[in-house]
Order: sequence, then C-alpha cells, then structure tokens
Amino acid sequence: MNEGRTIDLADKFAAFSEHWRPKVAARLNGQDVRLVKVQGVFPWHSHADAEEMFLVWKGVFRVEFRDRVETLRPGQFLVVPRGVEHRTAADEEAEVIIFEPSEVVNTGDAAPSAFTAPQGVTV
Repeated sequence: MNEGRTIDLADKFAAFSEHWRPKVAARLNGQDVRLVKVQGVFPWHSHADAEEMFLVWKGVFRVEFRDRVETLRPGQFLVVPRGVEHRTAADEEAEVIIFEPSEVVNTGDAAPSAFTAPQGVTV
C-alpha cells in the first residue's frame, strides 16, 4: 500500500483495464479507497450494514435507485445509504473512486456472479 505517500490517480487508473473489478488504492480507519473502471450495467443489490460513496474521476456514471436515477460527472459524488437497493451504470467507460468498509463485497446481497470482484486486490 501507499500509506504516507502521494497517490497519483491517473497512474493508478492506467494500471488496469478490466471493468467492475475494484482495486484498493489505500486503506484508512477500516475503509478502502477503491478505484474501479465501469461500463455497462451492474446488477441490483444492497449492502445491509454499510454506506457506499461513489466519486466520479472521469466520465459519466449513474447510480440507479428503484424510484430515480442520479447522474454524476467528474468531481461529483453520491452516498448510497445502507440497505438501499441500487445498481450502477455507465454508457461509456467511466472511472470512479469508491469509499466503503474493507469487508464490503461489491455485489452486496446479490448472488455471486461474474460481477463479484475478488476482495483486497490492490493497485
């Protein structure tokens, strides 16, 4: 990990290409700072015990709820409350920073699938 050292987000995002596979860039206070490239639509899910914060670095990213859609652009973020069903999406590739507890599985309560990322992979 890079604790105590400057982290260059452009370099970190350039280090991987796969979509929907968050990489841990840093850890603090039981939380991960995860970087993810997204394109397409992620499955509906929720996290019973954790909020998730999505901060857009590049591109346009959607957080879809059953009753509305929030569209985020670079420099904008949204916190999904714990227990709230949601899915994420991007028509074109986007780069997103996620802040969430280290033990959170990216697919939440959804059945394991091709979208379920391995835990703790660093970049």
